[in-house]
Amino acid sequence: MIPGEKTSLIMTQSNQIPHSDAAGSFDLTAYLAEKRRMIDRQMEQLIDEQGPPSRLHDAMHYSLMGKGKRLRPVLCIAAAEAVGEKTTPSVLRTACALEMIHTYSLIHDDLPAMDNDELRRGRPTCHIRFDEATAILAGDALLTLAFEVLAGCRPENGGEKQLKQLRVVSTIASAAGSQGMIEGQMRDMSAQGKQIDAGALKQIHAFKTGAMIEASVVSGALCGGGTDDQVDALSEYARNIGLAFQVADDILNVEGDPEIMGKSAGTDRMLQKATYPGLLGLEESKQYAKDLVANALQSLKIFDTEAAPLYAIAQYIVERNR
Repeated sequence: MIPGEKTSLIMTQSNQIPHSDAAGSFDLTAYLAEKRRMIDRQMEQLIDEQGPPSRLHDAMHYSLMGKGKRLRPVLCIAAAEAVGEKTTPSVLRTACALEMIHTYSLIHDDLPAMDNDELRRGRPTCHIRFDEATAILAGDALLTLAFEVLAGCRPENGGEKQLKQLRVVSTIASAAGSQGMIEGQMRDMSAQGKQIDAGALKQIHAFKTGAMIEASVVSGALCGGGTDDQVDALSEYARNIGLAFQVADDILNVEGDPEIMGKSAGTDRMLQKATYPGLLGLEESKQYAKDLVANALQSLKIFDTEAAPLYAIAQYIVERNR
């Protein structure tokens, strides 16, 4: 590690995430449950539209409809709400497309050639439940379906919103590809067993996890017709929570309960992955995650109570146990 780099990671000196009046007594559990039901109903319909049951469709459905957090689609919907938009069909379809891309990435991450995991979302991974070839194809099909779903989004008011929808497609494609998530996965694999500095680790996570989280929030803001200032503020919020989410994931891989998480713990150490606990230690990693969330909340100052879900989600990211 470069001397002094460890301390330069800590961005604020606070010991707590600041309380937000905008969040108030907001019930995040109820909000997440409501949005999950909405998202799951829509995804079931989109999968059913693919045609009669087949081994491929079964594998797609199995992975997509597992008990995931649905964080990315919920962030998309919450960002649209923050700029004053209801959950329109375009917002919901965009949210579902994001979850399809995320699920495809999990299927491929779990493959023997990558992380070689056997448990995901509390049950056998796709290649264990079916077979490796079927899992690869199911991931490919979900990625392709996501862009078919995005192409079917028809903004209700046309005009400027149609142009913003094209920007949504471009934003998501960039975040999912070689300028984002896939590049992050490549760098993550390349760093296994190597000593890397804090800057390189931050870049890995910004690509691998942060890019799609930022795309989820920005896409929701664009679908909702957000102004440039609103989109910029939400983008800054998302960059911070995206990194905080990965730091929290690194921590959970060390001390999380597999029964609660629905996936294995201790795999990062076994694979000799570069992680924040490995670089900073557990306690400093926890503080770093809190500081990132504090910075994220500062970005929401321009919003009113419509952003309460975003405040609550940011805090949930570092407090979660799965």
